Amino acid sequence: MLSFLGASENVAFVSAIVLMLLIGLVQLVGLGDHIGGDLHADLHADADFNLLSWLGVGQLPLLMLIVVFLAIFGTAGLILQQAMVDSTGAPLGAWIAVPAVTVGALPLTGFAARGLARILPRDYTTAVPLEALIGRSAQVITGRATLGSPARARAEDHHGQAHYVMVEPDQSGQVFEEGERVLLVRREGDLFRAISRGDFHLPRLES
Repeated sequence: MLSFLGASENVAFVSAIVLMLLIGLVQLVGLGDHIGGDLHADLHADADFNLLSWLGVGQLPLLMLIVVFLAIFGTAGLILQQAMVDSTGAPLGAWIAVPAVTVGALPLTGFAARGLARILPRDYTTAVPLEALIGRSAQVITGRATLGSPARARAEDHHGQAHYVMVEPDQSGQVFEEGERVLLVRREGDLFRAISRGDFHLPRLES
């Protein structure tokens, strides 16, 4: 078994499974929440294209979609190679097996993503465009925001999913300190402009 898993023809498939497990470990310790939330939101607009939607983009958070693909790709690849060893005595060359399994894994990933989206809790499967955050409040969690010098803030969409964005005051002379609540009023690329929600602070959230 070890010689089979360590064969050069199977390196890509074994690596995919190892990477899937590493991502799962990162999620388990809580580091993946911020990554998954941000990337999920950024890709939602692209999910309007039929091809990306067919591949499952927008159905699940991006990190979960990657895990699904890695699981299918790695497992299907090893099954294929084992079948080839049983029937011919040797696995397929990686230059044939990897592209073939990739082509098969992509539609299976989309199918699995649509199935998981129906059964997972909605707050884990709902994507929104970043523009949907305009008009919502955010809390500065890292840094001190001044005009021209943004800080990192945490906002929640109407589904309760967290998004981590960069904010700076919409008007000169304003300063947002860590822990301060602000109102997001417009977006400029990856940056949000905000106004103060008043002279009050909430306990700082962990980033």
